[in-house]
Amino acid sequence: MAGSWDGSYDPGSQSDDSHHFERLHIEPLYDAFVCPLTKQVMRDPVTLENGQTFEREAIEKWFKECRESGRRLVCPLTQKELKSADLNPSIALRNTIEEWTTRNEAAQLDMARRSFNMNSSEDDVLLSLRFIQRICQKNRSNKHVVRNADLIPMIVDMLKSSSRKVRCKALETLLAVVKEDEDNKAILAEGDTVRTIVKFLSHEQSKEREEAVSLLYELSKSEALCEKIGSINGAILILVGMTSSKSENISTVEKADKTLENLEKCENNVRQMAENGRLQPLLTQILEGPPETKHSMAAYLGDLVLNNDVKVHVAKTVGESLINIMKSGNMQSREAALKALNQISSFDASSKVLIEAGILPPLVRDLFTVGQLPMRLKEVSATILSNVVNSGYDVDSIPIGPDHQTLVSEDNVHNLLHLISNTGPPIECKLLQVLVGLTNSPTTVLNVVAAIKSSGATISLVQFIEVPQKDLRMASIKLLQNLSPHMGQELADALRGTVGQLSSLIRVISENTGISEEQAAAAGLLAELPERDVGLTRQMLDEGAFQLIISRVVKIKQGDIRGTRFVTPFLEGLVRVLARVTFVLSDEPDAVALCREYGLAALFVDLLQTNGIDNVQMVSAAALENLSLESKNLTRLPEMPPPGVCATIFPCFSKQAVITGLCRVHRGTCSLKESFCLLEGQAVHKLVALLDHTNAKVVEAALAALSTLLDDGVDIEQGVSVLCEAEGIKPILDVLLEKQTENLRRRAVWVVERLLRNDDIAYEVSGDQNVSTALVDAFHHADYRTRQIAERALKHVDKIPNFSGIFPNMG
Repeated sequence: MAGSWDGSYDPGSQSDDSHHFERLHIEPLYDAFVCPLTKQVMRDPVTLENGQTFEREAIEKWFKECRESGRRLVCPLTQKELKSADLNPSIALRNTIEEWTTRNEAAQLDMARRSFNMNSSEDDVLLSLRFIQRICQKNRSNKHVVRNADLIPMIVDMLKSSSRKVRCKALETLLAVVKEDEDNKAILAEGDTVRTIVKFLSHEQSKEREEAVSLLYELSKSEALCEKIGSINGAILILVGMTSSKSENISTVEKADKTLENLEKCENNVRQMAENGRLQPLLTQILEGPPETKHSMAAYLGDLVLNNDVKVHVAKTVGESLINIMKSGNMQSREAALKALNQISSFDASSKVLIEAGILPPLVRDLFTVGQLPMRLKEVSATILSNVVNSGYDVDSIPIGPDHQTLVSEDNVHNLLHLISNTGPPIECKLLQVLVGLTNSPTTVLNVVAAIKSSGATISLVQFIEVPQKDLRMASIKLLQNLSPHMGQELADALRGTVGQLSSLIRVISENTGISEEQAAAAGLLAELPERDVGLTRQMLDEGAFQLIISRVVKIKQGDIRGTRFVTPFLEGLVRVLARVTFVLSDEPDAVALCREYGLAALFVDLLQTNGIDNVQMVSAAALENLSLESKNLTRLPEMPPPGVCATIFPCFSKQAVITGLCRVHRGTCSLKESFCLLEGQAVHKLVALLDHTNAKVVEAALAALSTLLDDGVDIEQGVSVLCEAEGIKPILDVLLEKQTENLRRRAVWVVERLLRNDDIAYEVSGDQNVSTALVDAFHHADYRTRQIAERALKHVDKIPNFSGIFPNMG
């Protein structure tokens, strides 16, 4: 008999501390129980032919080593040769050992139970936990013993210990207790134990997190516990976070991932995972699940808020499946699929994936076929169609009907227009947005324009400007803005002929609520209407539209309105609308009065310096051209005093009166405010500065405005002098040399010819071979009128003899 228990007999390879209870066994340990080779209590004792007893596994290993080394089979204790390697089970000894072990472990378990209280030391509790863990790992039947001894709730209580070591060991011990034991798992799931384990997932100590994940993974193998784990608030969220964490060790990440895979057995858990960013289980159910599951998961997908990258992934994964459900499922399934497709299609890239998956034909069929869908689902279909059409995909390449019809075929556009006129505001809004998308594309806009004209729908589309629903009104205004470059006159006629529509547009523009997309679209629509439509301008004058627009422009320039992404298109539209008043100055005295009262010439001069917004600068320069052309008609010519009696009788004694302060160019009394004279307000200098602009259209507009100083009916020589003083001669010659566009060359040749009428300038330019070459090029290759002007310019610099008769003389 052994005198005392020695740690070398550890059957579980635990530390010496784990045998605290064995040292206090109630029955002594007999030498016969211990294997001479392993020095451990035997579990499967066998006897050799010489009567010596060993652990089966140990003696088999001894025999194997003898054979592999070529040695004789000998008894490891006596070293005497054995005739046979037969092993005889020592059943009686094994039963005795088992009975001894059972009695001692029962006593040791009782000691462990007594250590689970608040007064026990940390070491005692740890020793008890290690003992329970070891016996559960050694023999599965011990798990039943632990359960029957009511130790599981006591171990659970140790999870609340203030000692981190005790908490970690308790988690580790619980794993050993419940591993592959459904009954123990069921006991552990009672009460709030699982919630407590979940809380460890968010602890700072990585060891506690690791043990908690391992325990949850084991529990999740039980289908009955999957719903319990998933029902705990935050459990799935934390587990999903751990799977993507770069700070966790690989083992913890893998265990968290496997736990989530087990939890997928419950549909509610799959929904929670999707909500927390783990979408694949839900997508798999849509692809592979039974019809009822597909339906419920598709419906849930439609309720999720997805980021844009995820929408693309979802579209690629289940887009085709959802489209198939939409085409052939029952009404409930189709509704679920439509909801999901509505969610996915709200991003351009994912919409394009859906188009390639074949969504357009069934979508259009559902919309156009009477009775195919209830109205509430037609609205969803219209929304999806709006999303995919506005994605930027070339929908004209997708056949959706017989004879290779596409969405922009005349019949289909007519069907859209018919639906717009015969459904409620929500669907009308979405279908108008479809037309907005189709007219955004230069490849499809002309088809839509043709269909609208052939259907006579212009008036009905214009009438939507007055509806109270803001979304519907904005969609109609954006559509009309897209149509206006292609059917501006028809829209102008409709706005003039329909009561209230023009006023509604002006009202939208004048709203003092920042700057909205709707306001920018309304301004853009009015800007595209024919600028020389006197009737429309007259109506806008009557309704006070220009005064409201001036106020908005001034506020933007002063910085009172700023900081929105629509400020640039809004300002561009306003300036273009305002400029139309300068096209009717000769026909509308009220237009002249408006320009004078509100100082429009000065405003346009100021707008020339709106750097970065080319269209504003270009339109402002064009407006100044129109205003300046009227200056010669608006300038007040001086009244000469009547001659005296002597001067009447003796003309030789008369002396011509000298009047000072007259405009050099217009020969009368001028001002920027009253006669729109460009000599005032630094206008000439600002226009000259624009001649160096990178945008050819801005340069052309600025040059056109400056050319009014050299026009017939003004003092051209003085106009040339004004340009010299503003240092404008070289920039004008540079424009001629650069030849950016044909229009710009035509305008530059005209201006240069007028400048060369000045002998000093002609003399200077005659020595510049580049200018001569540019004029010769225009003389050879420009249009007929410009070639004539170029000929005259070349005569001024003596490059062509004055008797040249290549062209008839011009008056």
